[in-house]
Amino acid sequence: MKLILASASPRRAEILSAAGIPFQIRAAQIDESSPPLTDAEAPEHVVERLARAKAEDVAREFGSAEPLIVLGADTLVVTGDEYLGKPYFAETAREMLLKLRDREHLVITGFALLRVPDKQIRVGHETTRVWFSDMTDGEIDSYVATEEPLDKAGAYAIQGIAGRYIPRIEGCYFNVVGLPMARVWQAMKDLGWPTS
Repeated sequence: MKLILASASPRRAEILSAAGIPFQIRAAQIDESSPPLTDAEAPEHVVERLARAKAEDVAREFGSAEPLIVLGADTLVVTGDEYLGKPYFAETAREMLLKLRDREHLVITGFALLRVPDKQIRVGHETTRVWFSDMTDGEIDSYVATEEPLDKAGAYAIQGIAGRYIPRIEGCYFNVVGLPMARVWQAMKDLGWPTS
């Protein structure tokens, strides 16, 4: 059985590699833009919906091929009633970091594992609470200048330079990086992934 990661995220690939799980990468080609959070769709539903859409998009490429599992994932950072996706410009990253400094926020990652060819699926999410220290304007500007915040949910990478400013988390560390490995591993086993 093969695992196909429906993501171009190097962070998710690193987590799977570190866990000793062989996989291939086939990035999904879907529109990841999502509507502002409303009572109609909570952030947990947004990330699960997008994770499932990614897995389904890539699974279509394989049809009735040999048995495999396609893994889709999506991460949001939620502060108050606002969600922060991935910034692609420095000014957007700076605005996000100003919203996060000296407060706590939630990192929510949705995942979907779709087994081909029988289309059995496991969908779920993990939430981790993260505390940011009171970064100065200068620290924010210096951090943004490294370009690490670009293309990262919430404009930071806990496993990188941003680790300096995160004194505490409550929940799964790997979830903040981009993939709640223990939850994903359990879902893989549920779908028949060999454990030895």
